Amino acid sequence: LAASVSLGAHGRRKAGIGENFWQFRRYASVDSVGRIDWRQSAKSQHLFVREREWESAQTVWFWRDSDPGMRFGSAGVSKLERANLLLLALASLLVRGGERVGLLGASYLPAASRFTLSRIGHSLLDPAIQEKERLRAEREDGPPKAPIARGARIVWLSDFLSPQVEDRMAAYAAQGAVGHLVRIVDPAEEDFPYAGRARFESPRGQANALFGRAESVGQEYRARFAAHGEKIARTATRLGWTITVHRTDHAPQTALIALHAAIGPS
Repeated sequence: LAASVSLGAHGRRKAGIGENFWQFRRYASVDSVGRIDWRQSAKSQHLFVREREWESAQTVWFWRDSDPGMRFGSAGVSKLERANLLLLALASLLVRGGERVGLLGASYLPAASRFTLSRIGHSLLDPAIQEKERLRAEREDGPPKAPIARGARIVWLSDFLSPQVEDRMAAYAAQGAVGHLVRIVDPAEEDFPYAGRARFESPRGQANALFGRAESVGQEYRARFAAHGEKIARTATRLGWTITVHRTDHAPQTALIALHAAIGPS
């Protein structure tokens, strides 16, 4: 999946240290003579210096929600499995571009290395680690409370069905973080294709409801589900964050390309 999207280093659109050409500017007395571009200077009566675009690695923190509801899947893949796939693919692309990646709550620091990718994969997929995270998710919704540097980026993958997510988003935004939300949606959650007698149970087993004709609540349910998604999107926009919505019955490449574009050059 990562190989299907090409990635270069993140240019910062200003002069500095890098490999890509940025612009020509007039030679100044503080410049070294060795920086003069003689070919460009020969075209006019002035001396010009070639500037390169400044490039630097940024830190991208990842968080994937492990709430029990993320294990739901009606399209052959659960929301959790698709979130893992997108997280690892995007992290791989960023590491190829020289960016530092890390997992919120992990004991290791972000780095731009394949070893770090392996550690992230281990954290996401190891059953023992996931059981601890599942228990934490039952006590506390959203990413762990952790200080991060101003300007760092957070990629948060979740279904965002928890009522506390907006408070956590605001807390990270107050630290100066730039967020990119990936809302994972199962098609059955959005379309509500149920009819006839049906029992619906909470993923955490705390509540259930029995309907004699499930289709009788379908229209109201779909309206409320859409309104919730719009509320999350408005909150993200207000904070200056981006949001990508991905249904698990759609190709993951589309979401990955959208994410890469959102996290692209800044």
